Amino acid sequence: MELRLRVFALPLAIAVAWGVAHTGIPHALMRIFLSMWIHESGHALTAWLCGLPSFPGPWFTPVAQQRSWIFGLCLAAVLTFCAERAWRSKHRVVAVLCGILLLLQGIGTLAFSLRRAQELMIFGGDAGCMVLGTLLMATLYVRRDHVLHRGWLRWGFLVIGAAAFCDAYATWWDARKNFDSIPFGENEGSGPSDPSRLVGEYGWAIGTMVHRYVVLGALCLAVLGVFYVLGLRRREVVAREPGSEG
Repeated sequence: MELRLRVFALPLAIAVAWGVAHTGIPHALMRIFLSMWIHESGHALTAWLCGLPSFPGPWFTPVAQQRSWIFGLCLAAVLTFCAERAWRSKHRVVAVLCGILLLLQGIGTLAFSLRRAQELMIFGGDAGCMVLGTLLMATLYVRRDHVLHRGWLRWGFLVIGAAAFCDAYATWWDARKNFDSIPFGENEGSGPSDPSRLVGEYGWAIGTMVHRYVVLGALCLAVLGVFYVLGLRRREVVAREPGSEG
C-alpha cells in the first residue's frame, strides 16, 4: 500500500491541482484557502533572509523598510540552534536545510543592497509558492517512523504544497505564450501587484520575469523528481514478501 501511495499520490495531487488552477471558482477557493498563505509566507521568508522583519498576513505581508541587525542575529541564532539539534538527533535533512537557510541569510543580509533585498522579497511571493510548495510535497517521503508519517500530516502538506505550486507555476507557464495572463494591476488595499512592481519599480523586462519564474518552477519539479525516485527505493517501501530470503 505504501508503495502504491508513493507511486500515485504525488502525480495525482499535481494533476488535480493543475486542473483546478485552470478553472474559475474552484481556483479562487484554492487560492483563498491554500496558496495565498504560502505566497505571503514566501514574501516573509525572503524578507527574513535579507534582514528585513516582516509578518505574513492575508493577501498582504507588512515588511520593514530598513534592516534590523538584531532581528538578523536572532534569526541566525535560531537557525544555528535548530541545525545543531537536528544533527544530534540524526535528522540530517533538516540540519542541511537549516544550514542552507543560514548561508542564504548571510548572503541576503550582507551581500545584497537594501533595494535588491526589497526586489527579492517581491519576487519571493510566487517563488515562495513554488519552493515552499515543493518542500511541503516532499514531506510525503519522510521515514515511516517520522512524526509527519505517523500523524498523517504529510497528506495535508501534500495537498497544500500541490495547490501552492500549481497556482503559481500555472500562471507563469501560461504567460510564456500570453502576457495577458500575468496579474498586472492593483491589489485592493495593498497597491500594485508583484509583477507590476517588478516591471515598473525595478525595471524587469516582462520576458525576463516570466523566464525566471518558469526556470525556478522547472528546477522545483526536478527536485521533486529526485524525491519521487528516492522515495520509491526506500527499504521500508520495497519490502520483501513473507518467507523470502536474501
